Formats: sequence, structure tokens, C-alpha cells
Amino acid sequence: MTEPHPPLGKATPAPRKPGRQPPAQPGAGTSSFRPADTESPAPAGAGTPSLRPAGSQPPAQPGGTAPSPRRSLDPGMGLGGGRVTLPTEIGAEAVCLELMRRLGADAVRNSDGTEVPPEFTAMGLAVYSKYFVNRGDLDFARENPALTQQLYLMSRPVTATIPELAIAPLDGFFAEQFRIDLEHAPKRWWEVRDRTSGAVVDTGRWNVTEADGTVHVKITDATPFHEYTVAFLAWNIWEPVQMYNHLTNGWGDKPHEPALDAFHPVARRRALERLREWLAAQETTTVVRFTTFLYQFALIYNAAAKEKFVDWFSYAATVSPAALDAFAQEYGYRLTPEDFVDEGYYHTAARPLTARWRDWMEFVAAQVRAVARELVGVVHEAGREAMMFLGDQWIGVEPYGPGFAAIGLDAVVGSVGDGATMRMIADIPGVRYTEGRLLPYFFPDTFHPGGNPAGEALTSWLSARRAMLRRPVDRIGWGGYPSLAAAHPEFVDVAARIADEFRELHARRGGAEPWTAGGKVAVLNEWGALRAWLTYTVAHGKPHRFTEPYAGLLEALAGLPFDVTWLSFAELTSGGVPDGIGAVVNAGPAGTAFSGGAAWADARLAERLREWTAGGGFFLGVGEPTALVRGGRTFQLADVLGVDQEVGFSLPTSHHPRHAPDHPVAAGLPLDFTLHDAVRAVHPIELGAVVVREQAGDTLVAVHEYGAGRAAYLAGLPYDAVNARLLHRVLAWGMGLDAAALPYLMDNPLVDVAAYEGAGWVAAANASLSPQAGSFLDGSGRRRRVTLAPGEIAWLAL
Repeated sequence: MTEPHPPLGKATPAPRKPGRQPPAQPGAGTSSFRPADTESPAPAGAGTPSLRPAGSQPPAQPGGTAPSPRRSLDPGMGLGGGRVTLPTEIGAEAVCLELMRRLGADAVRNSDGTEVPPEFTAMGLAVYSKYFVNRGDLDFARENPALTQQLYLMSRPVTATIPELAIAPLDGFFAEQFRIDLEHAPKRWWEVRDRTSGAVVDTGRWNVTEADGTVHVKITDATPFHEYTVAFLAWNIWEPVQMYNHLTNGWGDKPHEPALDAFHPVARRRALERLREWLAAQETTTVVRFTTFLYQFALIYNAAAKEKFVDWFSYAATVSPAALDAFAQEYGYRLTPEDFVDEGYYHTAARPLTARWRDWMEFVAAQVRAVARELVGVVHEAGREAMMFLGDQWIGVEPYGPGFAAIGLDAVVGSVGDGATMRMIADIPGVRYTEGRLLPYFFPDTFHPGGNPAGEALTSWLSARRAMLRRPVDRIGWGGYPSLAAAHPEFVDVAARIADEFRELHARRGGAEPWTAGGKVAVLNEWGALRAWLTYTVAHGKPHRFTEPYAGLLEALAGLPFDVTWLSFAELTSGGVPDGIGAVVNAGPAGTAFSGGAAWADARLAERLREWTAGGGFFLGVGEPTALVRGGRTFQLADVLGVDQEVGFSLPTSHHPRHAPDHPVAAGLPLDFTLHDAVRAVHPIELGAVVVREQAGDTLVAVHEYGAGRAAYLAGLPYDAVNARLLHRVLAWGMGLDAAALPYLMDNPLVDVAAYEGAGWVAAANASLSPQAGSFLDGSGRRRRVTLAPGEIAWLAL
């Protein structure tokens, strides 16, 4: 039985009738999940709703009391409403109500620059209220500038042409974001370096001067035609997220907000006091949405007020002299400015970890978790739920980091940029529910005359839905200004369809896990689980063009029927490949934290992977895996992969590859499917891999038998449906599965299939904006055929 929905973005929802339609039960006939109005709002005083799954109770917090009893909102309240959070806007109350009706919202929220209108707080809805720990207490921050946040910056490199050299440290930075810290003695806390020689310039050879509001570092006896830089402390006088929102939305003369640093005991005490004061005044708030806790990821603007440096994982903005002193006391050594500026790289996610930077990250994270745990405890004492927004000041509270669950959060919400982002949120352990903030935000950069927010919403949803079929978040929502959304009725139509589809997914699966093909896939890199699902991301949901072929690997995995886990080089070196792993994937450019770089100099790493693969495991390398020019090899596991990369040292050596274009990993796929040509000169070694695809003599796809195990190589994997199917085939082959006989594998790569055998349903989802058809084998060996309109999802009874 097939129960298709109207195609997304094509059909206008039928007129809605009052009341809700009950969700259909598996095998209960052909009644479809029709959109309907939400229930009438509960009358004032009917109780404060909770967004916990029905039946769960909040635990008592150590040292506090359990939250007061509340009416629980059942997140599975039917397609007529539920599971959706919408922003509100004072002055646009009627628009907000209509949007809530169309999308079936059961919770409202405010955002940066907006507040919940009083009318909505008496409607029995859950009310999310944003709370900024490190900003928003403007009077206190301005009265105590020494308690605000700092970071180390590195000046532009300047070449000396004469022995006297002057460097303006802030040259090229956004003057409204930073103020140079002259309060802490520069000669103690700054560092001048000769970048050409690598030497630190003695403090006796430079001085700091200030004239007409400009600070200069003047170096004497500089070596002509050497480059010099200054690593200096600066105050972050404009909190980066408020700065971004201010510039994006044109907030004009709205005051710039500095950020307090709760590392300082006075600021920490003030943060707890202020939260208690705020909670006492928030009678209608049910969910406190921390946005987020203490430290913003690195978001540095240039002199033209444009992004200069962005790294969603960077700890660059976590420093202060007080913290440096505390670190030295705890760890027994002092960090230097160079440890922070890192030659101007600021420790990007691609940089291999040094022991010193790992120590700093652990030190900061322990401090942040301790403060976050106290803040969450205050919220629970007040009988409210505590939610963390994943995306702003989340440094130190990464959800897959050690100790995260002990913070005691009820929920995590984050923006959904793609399928990998969706899985990153949905897979978070240790919280009661997760929520995805869908794109686009109701901001004027998208919602403007001539804009296409409906198209952006649809495209974003299709990528997120593919991952949701594997593991959905518990709730969805949007952010921004509803008045902007209301001006685009075509967007509202699409959003209403998305909300109904999301509720149907939960109702149909009923909590059942999707069928998996067996064999857990472990992604191996420097970071392990700490950066699960976002290993190659530079900014939220946005890979760099050089990491796109690797981010595509994770995007493909997000919707494939394999369990995925994460493994660091240190974990593998010390403990080997954990039991239950069927495939290990190492992917990334040479020399990075992704592929490993110097990590492969430790012979134990190669030994353990060779032994594991030869014993029956599957090793997949993508791009420049295991790359370290050493011992006559570029790929340290060239013998396992059956391929190596030419770097110019063995050009006289001839290679005579074997070819198998009809190998099962590529059977039925187009001959010209697009991989990635950024990795050149990869070739089979003698008696090595069989080449499945190549381009101009460069290996794109190769497979290799190694002992009782197997290995494969891919030059890269930018995401598209065909490449996702290729990865599916490669993993199946590597783990000894017959892809042709696998159940729930659609013969059309543009249609995703997820089977919930425990619930009796199969979902077939068209991931494209054109009609698609195909067939698949179900779990009993029957071939099922489906025809789908653009973007359509159909549910088939088992």
C-alpha cells in the first residue's frame, strides 16, 4: 500500500478543518495523514507545558529540587499540531497567530532582537526565552571592562626594508570589534616574531606607542627583508554573534554588546545572580534557551566589516591573563602567545593537535562545563527546562565531548544546514529531546523582494529529511521575524507541508529504529567523537571548497543504512579497532588533522590497522589518506589500499594498472559520475589495487583484497545522489555484503528508502525536484515499486 503526500512545493494544502485527524496505525487501511488545525489554545492558567516526551519526568538536580509539576505536551500529538517551535514578534501578532495555525506550532520563542508578545504567554503554549550568559548584562559589563572577553590576534606580516620597523597591530581588523589591551603589560603578554627566521624578538628591541588613537609596535634593529608579526591581546568589545546579527539585519544605533568572561570569579557570581533575578521575573517562560554559555567560536571581521576568519570549532577566543596564570598553576608550564595565534592559523580544525593545545582545550572545557552545570541547576531549581543552542558560544560544551551529559541539560537545539548537521543534532546523547532550527532564518538577507525563501526551504528540507529517515530530531522550528515570512506565502505553504511531513515521520515510525545493513562504520581522524558529523566543516553547515569532497562523505553517510561512529588516532593506537566495527574510513588532505599527517609516524597506528584489515576488516581511504612521505611511501598504508601517490620522487617508475570498470562497487552507475580531481597522481602499486574509474591516468576509484580483508580508495566524494550510492556500494562490498541482494536499496539513487520493520512501514522519499520511480526488495524478498512526484515521500505498509 502506498500513501503518497502531495509533492513538496507543488500543491497548495487543502482548506483545513477545525480539529485534528488521528494518526493512522500501521495496517489500518488507506486513511492518509491530512493536515489539520492545531487544537484551540489552552486557557490561561491551564498549566505550563513541557516539551519532554510524554511520560518522562525531570530528575532532581544534585543540591537542588526537582522542577515543579507541569502539564506535559505530548510531542506526538498528531499531524494537526505539535513538535514545531516558531518565533514571535511584537507588532505582528496576527501574522504570528496565522503562521502558528498553518504550521501547527505548540511552542513559541523569542530571538536576538525580538520578544514574545504578551498575548502568547497566556495561550498554554510552551514559551522559549533566550538567555545570554556572557552578554546582555550591559551595565555591569560596561562598569567592569576588565571582566570582558579577550583573545590573541596576530598582526599582518610586515616586511622590514630598513632596521626601524613600525607595525600597527589592528591594521586589517574591524575597529568596532576589538580594542588593543594595553592594561596588561605588553612586554609580558605579547610576542614579536621574525617569521623569516622563526625567532622571537627580544622585548628590549621593541616598544609599544600610541598616538592619535592608533597603537604601533616599533621594532629596532630589524633584519631587512625579513617578515615580522605581533601577537597581541585584544578586548572583544563587540560580541561576535550580536555583531553579525546587527550587521545582517541593519539594527542601526542599537548598542554594541560586550561579552563578560565568567572565568573571572566576580563575573561568574554575577552570572548566577543575574540568572536568578531574570528567572524570578519570567513567570511565563517554560524553557530557558541558553544562547549558549561562555565562549564564542572564532569569528573575526576585517576592516571592511566582512568575515576575515571563521572556524566553528576554534578555542582562539577563550584566553585571558587570569586564565593563563591558572593554567600554568594547574599544568605546570606556561603557554605563549604563539600557542594561540599558531603562525596565524589560530588552530583551525584542520591543524593537527599539539599536546599543548590539547591541554588548553581540556582546561577551558572543564571550566565551561562547571559554569554551565551551575547555570542549569539554577534553571531546574526554578522549575524550568534548560536548552542549549548549539552554534554560538558553544566552545567547551561540545555535545560529544567528555562530561557533557553531566551538565544536566534537558535539550539541545541547533541550526540544520544539511543532512550531516541534522545527524549531529539528532544523535546527541544525554538529553531528553533535540530540536532542529530549519533554514532559512526569517532574515532580510533571504526574505526580500525577489528572494526565493520557498526554494531554499525546500532544498534544505530535502537534504535534512534524508538524514532524518535514519534518525530524526524530536522537534523542528524556525527563527527570525515572522512578518518577513508572511510576505512570502509560497514559503508558508512549503513550511506547512514540511511540518506535516515531519510529524508524519514520527507518527509512522513510532520510535522504531530503521533497518541497517550491518557493520558499523568508524570515521578515523585526530578529533574522534568530539567533532562528530562536522569534521570537515569550517562554518556552520559550510565546508570550505577544499574540504567539500570530504564533507560530502559525511553527508552521504548521514542517510545511508549503516551505523556510524568516530575514532581518534590516539584511541586506535592505544586500543586498536573496537569490536563491532566493520569499516574504518580515513579521509582528508595530506598533513591535516583529518588524514593524520605526523600521526602516521607512530608505527603502532599502521600496525594495528594492517592487522585488523588482514583479519577481515575493511579500510576505506579518501583523498590523501594516511599521507606522510616516509619510508618510500606517501600513503603509509599503501600496501593495504593498493595505491600510493606520486610526489615526484619516483617519476622514472612505470605503473601498469589492472582495470575493472564493471566491478560491483560501480555496477549500474554512470561511467562519467563526478568524483573529485583535486587529488592527482594516485596510482596502483605493484600487484596492488584494481582501478574501477580513472581520469587522465589518475585513480578515482580502486579496490584491493588484503589478506582476509578488503580496502578501497576514492579520490574524493562531493555529495550527490550517485556518489552516495557509490559509497553505499563500496561499504557493502568491503564488508562482504551483496549490494544487489540488499533489502531496502532503491535501484534509483535519487530515492531514499528507510524501513521501520518494528512499526510495519517503509518510507520512500524522492530527494529531487523532478519525478522519480524505482523499485527495491523488501525484507521478505518481494520487489516493491514506487512512483513519486517531485520531493514526495510515500509510506508503504510491510
